[in-house]
Amino acid sequence: MIKKIAIDQLLPGMFVHDLNCGWLDHPFLKSKFPVRDQATIEKIRAIGIRELYIDTIKGADVFAARTQQEVSEDLDRLLREIASRDDDKPIAAELKEEAARARRLHGEANRLARNLMGDLRLGMPVEPEKFAPVVDGLVDSVFRNSDALLPLTRLKSQDSYTFEHSVGVCTLLAAFGRSLGLPRDEIREIALGGLLHDVGKAQVDDAIVDKPGKLSEEEFAEMKAHVAKGLVILRAVPDLSATALSVVAEHHERIDGSGYPAGKKGAQLSRAGQMAAIVDVYDAMCSDRVYHKGMAPTPALRKLLEWSEHHFDRALVQAFIRALGIYPTGSLVRLDSGRLGVVVEQNERQILEPVVRVFYHAGKQYYIPPETVDLSRTQDRIAGFENYEKWNIDPYKWLPA
Repeated sequence: MIKKIAIDQLLPGMFVHDLNCGWLDHPFLKSKFPVRDQATIEKIRAIGIRELYIDTIKGADVFAARTQQEVSEDLDRLLREIASRDDDKPIAAELKEEAARARRLHGEANRLARNLMGDLRLGMPVEPEKFAPVVDGLVDSVFRNSDALLPLTRLKSQDSYTFEHSVGVCTLLAAFGRSLGLPRDEIREIALGGLLHDVGKAQVDDAIVDKPGKLSEEEFAEMKAHVAKGLVILRAVPDLSATALSVVAEHHERIDGSGYPAGKKGAQLSRAGQMAAIVDVYDAMCSDRVYHKGMAPTPALRKLLEWSEHHFDRALVQAFIRALGIYPTGSLVRLDSGRLGVVVEQNERQILEPVVRVFYHAGKQYYIPPETVDLSRTQDRIAGFENYEKWNIDPYKWLPA
């Protein structure tokens, strides 16, 4: 049986099933391993692990600990409670009208980010005038209708991850800031920081950045240095705001002090930096990499909510969930009727009942005539999320054109 325990309950003789952190956030070669001595426990504690999962079949038990199933059920209840709160966001453009603009902007932003990283590797300076108009365009698109742009953040290729991730973080931060009701100028600076947050990776060996496997402790230390390297690059850029720099400086920090590079915690962290930490982890979890398959959005949001117990500000995590919806736009979902569909638009006042474009019957396993269904106007409901890979479905084909 898989159970969740606190780090203080971990003892030699137990078997770690899941360290309950991101894949790259620990130096262990495996995420599943026996705990043979106290030194192993201290190593786990040292990297900031507060809670983890053990396998009681393969090692010693903690009888009072909650099972993984119980934890998941509690998180699902909390997700639904979050979804029930009113969070109205006015829409200035119809989805179909905004979709074409969003695709153009997304492609332009990816090209810009690719060129930026290439220029930095050649030792060229950052020129804000090149990317400021693109950031403005992304923010404007989010304000017009975020459902057009947000699903595009999930469309990444493994070979282009670094710069496509930067565009994704930029876009998600714009939507996050809008949901929080922040001033538009502040949202722009936060989004700009998101686009630039990983520029330091241009000075990290490509063999480390693109390594198709677990990093060694030395490689992990070099990877973590990308934050400091990025700050050196960007502090030389005239007129780059403190808000944008805080996104770069703090996107790997955690409110309990377990992050890096400075180990800041609580009030030492800016709001923009805390937002960036949440978004950076979410986008990474949802992305395919050489060494792991990306999560579907809904379980990624559930994991963020779990980690908000210690590592992230809970109120900000809940606000981020409301910004995206429990079934974010672009998610593949299964309805009670057995039909599969892509979430194409959120119902702002009923985020458990989005607009879904259905096109496949899971039970009968054949395609059906595509139909757009507003779940707030029908008896059909979402039964659960699905993975595109499982059904061999191309998500890009079913997003608004």
